[in-house]
Amino acid sequence: MKARDQVLEVWGELACFSRPEMKVERFSYPVITPSAARGIYDAIYCKPTEFCWQITRVELLKPPRYIALRRNEVKEKVSVTAITKWMTGKAQAHPIWADGDRNLLGTDEKGRTQRQTMALKDVHYRLHAEIRPWPGFEGRLQGMEMQFRRRATQGKCIYQPYFGCREFPAYFRLIDHHESEVQPTPLDMDIGLMLYDVFDLSRPGTGVDDPSISMFQAAIKGGGLSVPPYESDEVLKGERRV
Repeated sequence: MKARDQVLEVWGELACFSRPEMKVERFSYPVITPSAARGIYDAIYCKPTEFCWQITRVELLKPPRYIALRRNEVKEKVSVTAITKWMTGKAQAHPIWADGDRNLLGTDEKGRTQRQTMALKDVHYRLHAEIRPWPGFEGRLQGMEMQFRRRATQGKCIYQPYFGCREFPAYFRLIDHHESEVQPTPLDMDIGLMLYDVFDLSRPGTGVDDPSISMFQAAIKGGGLSVPPYESDEVLKGERRV
């Protein structure tokens, strides 16, 4: 059975899809990355042990426009392993302090830092994706698609979808492609190497998987960005650590 094209129209006030080569300041790609688009679909319906989402195309319904922001960010990160131990009671939870005095932090150094962000504003996309069942679950494709469409039609989501950063919420609605009267913005742009995803999409993942960066040569043509399949030779993949 052929997978059905699942089309979402998504929009929001702000977005930031950071270029990985920008080490200090955040500078957004001019269009949403396949990884961020997959995250929106995952927020609505996700069963990682049974299927993964394959983004096939992104259409820009508004041209990219940038805005400069200065944001406070914490310097530390909490690992999934640590969170799991906290949740199961195997370790005591330790908060990440964004601010405080020497008595609280033990140092005069702040736990936060200000970073410049070149974000996108007033974004509007039409996303296309397909459900790709893992081996052994192919017979459940139609049921998976029905569940997704039911949830998306009712506006249900596991968590609020977002555009790159959690403070930039994404709003969505399920559409059939022929229903939308909005045409892609007439834009041609060679983006160059673009982040495809940060995980290995060739197999079911777990919450403790190491990152596996992949890239592809991206180009916007007529307001549309075509996304090759993950298994394609067009997707440049790093070596996965085992």
